[in-house]
Amino acid sequence: MPDTTAETPEQTPSRRGKSASSWGRTLIAWHWISSAVSLVGMLLFAITGITLNHASQIETEPETRSILTELPSDLRAVLNQQEHDDEAALPGEVAQWLSSETSYSIGARKAEWSDDEVYLSMPGPGRDAWLAIDRESGEIEFEETRRGMISYLNDLHKGRNTGPAWRWTLDLFAIATLVFCITGLLLLIQHARRRRMTWPLVGLGFIAPFIVAVLLIH
Repeated sequence: MPDTTAETPEQTPSRRGKSASSWGRTLIAWHWISSAVSLVGMLLFAITGITLNHASQIETEPETRSILTELPSDLRAVLNQQEHDDEAALPGEVAQWLSSETSYSIGARKAEWSDDEVYLSMPGPGRDAWLAIDRESGEIEFEETRRGMISYLNDLHKGRNTGPAWRWTLDLFAIATLVFCITGLLLLIQHARRRRMTWPLVGLGFIAPFIVAVLLIH
């Protein structure tokens, strides 16, 4: 009895067409999903790429805030009960009191301990801050410098003083952007026959930076 399930020559091209169509739809889906996920990241990095490249031409006025105060005697006793040779976080109640006094989140940041002083450096994107506590007198000196929104965004671009959460966010943005670029390339390959300028433009995008890097960077 003949095998009626075998493909006829007429069926094969049809199935290939359906497979190609399904693959094309999958590419388009991944392309627009990755573009939606990476949109904000790509805009941020494009804009801050310009601001970083012209950092010397963008003038900013740093704002500095200083506080001189004194640690209460009970908290000073708590602080002086601690014995550390190198780095350790401040006691919880001391950190909480300092946060309320300085309006700056201390949290579990590690401070540098010595016999005379506890020094805490607290840099962040677009800002620097430090705090010093005299262990004998309880005198506290706090200073914070903010360099403005552009500096904040530039530091986000570089991942400077941003912590692990932002670094993970950068990795996710980078992966989404890679998916966007790769699916875009595959879509270019798929439609290149109907658009003659596809490969000349791709080649220009590759060769132009290469030529500038080799010939014009000294």
